[in-house]
Amino acid sequence: MTELPDEILMQRVARQDRAAFTELYRRYADKIFRYFYRMLWQNEEQANDFTQDLFMKIIEKPHYFDTTRKFSTWIYTIAGNMCKNEYRRHGRYQFTHEMPELATLEMFGKNMDNTLFIKCLENAVAELDDLPRQCFILRYQQELSIKQISE
Repeated sequence: MTELPDEILMQRVARQDRAAFTELYRRYADKIFRYFYRMLWQNEEQANDFTQDLFMKIIEKPHYFDTTRKFSTWIYTIAGNMCKNEYRRHGRYQFTHEMPELATLEMFGKNMDNTLFIKCLENAVAELDDLPRQCFILRYQQELSIKQISE
């Protein structure tokens, strides 16, 4: 199974092949969890729940996958739509971390602590509108190509 492309594995999942699903889960579960974690206010429990829900959707409705498309594009599209629905449900944003003072943001430079930089970057990304935030996360944190993101 490890040598098969994602799209072939999804065809097998549609035929209820458990090994194919297990392989897709192995390939994508951590990536999808990290995506949800970043998109959903760095809430680990919520990211876990959403990851499981997404994979349940794949099990329940594998026929929704268009085998002429890339699986990675499809799965991130589902994940993105799940996040959009959650934003609507919560009235858009639910910040769990305070934004650092402007003086802290001005400290970016050679001597800035990496942990503080990451924290400031995460907070800045959280303030972006939905589409730019999703594009940033897919490109720079999930490392998808621009073509994959545009699809």
